[in-house]
Amino acid sequence: MLSAKSAEVVEATLPAVGAAIGDITSRFYDRLFAAHPDLLRDLFNRGNQANGTQRQALAGSIAAFASALLADPDQRPDAMLARIAHKHVSVGIADDQYQVVHEHLFAAIVEVLGEAVTPEVAAAWDEVYWLMANALMAVEARLRVEAAAGGDPADLWRPYTVVTRYQETETVTSYLVRPADGRPVPASRPGQYVSVRTELPDGAHQIRQYSLSGGADGALRFSVKREPGGEVSGHLHDHLATGDTVELAPPLGDVFLAEGDGPVLLASAGIGNTPMIAMLDHLATTGSTRQVVSVHGDRDQLSHAFRADLEQLTAKLPNATAHVFYEQPLGEWPAERTGLVDLSTVTVPAGTTAYLCGPLPFLRAVRGQLLEAGVPARDVHYEVFGPDLWLGV
Repeated sequence: MLSAKSAEVVEATLPAVGAAIGDITSRFYDRLFAAHPDLLRDLFNRGNQANGTQRQALAGSIAAFASALLADPDQRPDAMLARIAHKHVSVGIADDQYQVVHEHLFAAIVEVLGEAVTPEVAAAWDEVYWLMANALMAVEARLRVEAAAGGDPADLWRPYTVVTRYQETETVTSYLVRPADGRPVPASRPGQYVSVRTELPDGAHQIRQYSLSGGADGALRFSVKREPGGEVSGHLHDHLATGDTVELAPPLGDVFLAEGDGPVLLASAGIGNTPMIAMLDHLATTGSTRQVVSVHGDRDQLSHAFRADLEQLTAKLPNATAHVFYEQPLGEWPAERTGLVDLSTVTVPAGTTAYLCGPLPFLRAVRGQLLEAGVPARDVHYEVFGPDLWLGV
């Protein structure tokens, strides 16, 4: 892992690098896209670049990786690396792009920190970068082979035909798709996502991840919420119709329902319930007898996608309960609970493994409530839609 000499230098310079990391990443992306405009056009999420969230995520991941190496030089932060690797494979990051990133990132560091970047400092941070990059490339190579399922690992994108689309709510649409090439549907685990590559009116090919919300024999179902100003979600809602073809990458994601017989808690807010519905569907389809507690928060009943699915799947499971919180419940329907999700009103069984998905404030609040309820941190798993600004990955 990190050499003793480099560890000393990184520890001494981490505060300075951390203080300037926002400026460094801003200059890095400006340099990268000036030299390689195709990356912004066809690989990076233009929306996340515009609002700055992707830049914050890169900065956080570098600082978090360096901090982890300093805290335990002999232990690689595999959980952090796995999350990044799944995202990289899902959009088609190639090994040679790590050298491109290195070139522009280190040029940005020198621009910002100037003479403070001595040869010794540059060598230490170069070691950090390549420790992280080489570890990611190894994990990503394995993921590509697994996702290919006997096919060509380099052949990421496959055409799928939209069998049907249906409106879940005013802003959420589900698409049932089958492979257009006649090959079998790739294996997936309940809770994973697929990447969808879409050609936009300006010719750009933008990629977004959408959680699998279920499926059928030989088909996958993914669900899309129309986001305000979302160029891809809006395009799919307005233009992707039954019979059309869309490109998908294989299912990926490091947060999925683990096998076992212990109790499970599925907590979500808003469109964060898509992976939870997939997990519930898997449990019901396999006839699970596990104790399952579902908790969901939404604005009101009309905004609650998969409301009927939650009721029906819960009814199929012999040891399942569902608890729904509405911030502004509509009067014509009875609401079980009003307000934000509050797990102090829900019985959390001993030995629970929890899965969370939703906006960052929701994740922070619910994770804190679970820890207070005695659920160990290792048993709380979460998925964030978009760049993960919580842990910096």
